[in-house]
Amino acid sequence: MKVVIEFYRTRVADDAHAVVGRETVDAADLDAAIEIARLLARTLNMPQWPDAVAIADAEGATIYSSIIAAQAGTDEGPTS
Repeated sequence: MKVVIEFYRTRVADDAHAVVGRETVDAADLDAAIEIARLLARTLNMPQWPDAVAIADAEGATIYSSIIAAQAGTDEGPTS
């Protein structure tokens, strides 16, 4: 199945979201898509560390979302 994985930062004051990374991938199922998202969270070159991830299906419906553990001591994105 084709899914879109979005990584974003949230602003606590008003729960605003800013997308810092987006990838479209093929995954066997939702569990595989979550594993791909975990890998990308560590390896994708993004301008900032993401706070959360959302996975959407081909029609754009969100099928999974989760908070990502904060990366202590840095506001720069991961490097690949």
